[in-house]
Amino acid sequence: MSNKVLITADITCDLNKELEERYGVVVMPLHIVIGGKSYEDWVDITPEELYDIFYETKELPHTTAVSVGEYIEFFKPYVDAGYDIVHISLGSKLSVTHQSSKLAAAEFPDRVYSYDSNNLSTGSGLLVIKAAEMRDAGKSAKEIYDALNAMTTKAHASFVLQRLDFLHAGGRCSTIAMLGANALALRPSIEVQNNNGGAMVVGKKYRGKYDKVLLQYMEDTVGKYDNIDTDRVFITHAGTSKENVDAVYDALKAKNIFKEILITRASCTISSHCGPNTLGVLFMTK
Repeated sequence: MSNKVLITADITCDLNKELEERYGVVVMPLHIVIGGKSYEDWVDITPEELYDIFYETKELPHTTAVSVGEYIEFFKPYVDAGYDIVHISLGSKLSVTHQSSKLAAAEFPDRVYSYDSNNLSTGSGLLVIKAAEMRDAGKSAKEIYDALNAMTTKAHASFVLQRLDFLHAGGRCSTIAMLGANALALRPSIEVQNNNGGAMVVGKKYRGKYDKVLLQYMEDTVGKYDNIDTDRVFITHAGTSKENVDAVYDALKAKNIFKEILITRASCTISSHCGPNTLGVLFMTK
């Protein structure tokens, strides 16, 4: 008889507390360092508090990887309690956390499986939910891990930025590019390469008022695929107005494609890289 299966994930999967409870998922917080202090993402700092510190100090928040030892301490009580674990990590091109979780999993052979989502935010969250559904259907940890590896390229994550200040502060774009984009009101979309460890590339560059850009981005993103998995779609944002979120929600609902439209707030880790007024539409294909 197979052991009980537990699904765990890095906090960067951006499932909210309600979804974590609904799907029986346990998350591992990442570390955020800002203002000379280290915090645990969503434990003792919120994204709004992180922005407040950034604007006050002009110090860019940065993340520090979860260590192998921390992952071992995270996994061990559940293994001791009789669980086999499937851990869904932040994409390996985006952080060394996957390598840490993989090394930690090796301490529990055939009991803990560390899966590289090749993704971020609810791009990995979609895979977390698929894993939980397979667990509930009676699949073993090994079966879930193998099935996830076949799904990696089917989880699609992208988002559109209002401004490039945070990317610039983190050295991810030049001052000229930032000033030029801001002056021209360019709103670049960023796409996650789900076949390349989660590397990010610039997609379409939009121009104009941000609320109009969001709707065009949504149309373009959903319109790229004719084999959409209609179970669910995420609207995940790093802090934007309720009006913006509601407008995208209403436009998605009017399309009558998805059975469920979920709205979540991006973690501190994700927010620290993209900044406020960033919004993504994330879903899977078949």
